[in-house]
Parts: sequence; C-alpha cells; structure tokens
Amino acid sequence: MTLNDWIGMILTVGIFIAMAVAYFQVFRPKNRESLESRRFIPFEVDKEERGENDGGK
Repeated sequence: MTLNDWIGMILTVGIFIAMAVAYFQVFRPKNRESLESRRFIPFEVDKEERGENDGGK
C-alpha cells in the first residue's frame, strides 16, 4: 500500500469513529436535557446580531 492509501484509510477510520461517538452522545437519553437546553442557540445569536428594534426584519 502506498502512503496515500494509508492516509486515506486512517482518515476514513478516524472520521467513522468520530461520527460514531457523536451519534452515541446525541442519541443517549442521559444527554437529552443538556442538548435540549442548547437547541435555540443559533436563533438567539441571530436575534443579537439583528437587534431587537428592527421588528424582526
């Protein structure tokens, strides 16, 4: 196997493991409250950037 083959294989396996860990953390019932409390963060940041006085435009 060439160096490019090894790099591709290591990246593929690494990304697979990272995704498996992420899915495990997201779908674990124990973490539900923590994730639910943070689900509106992107919308809150948008409100701060737009300002409250522009009528939501």
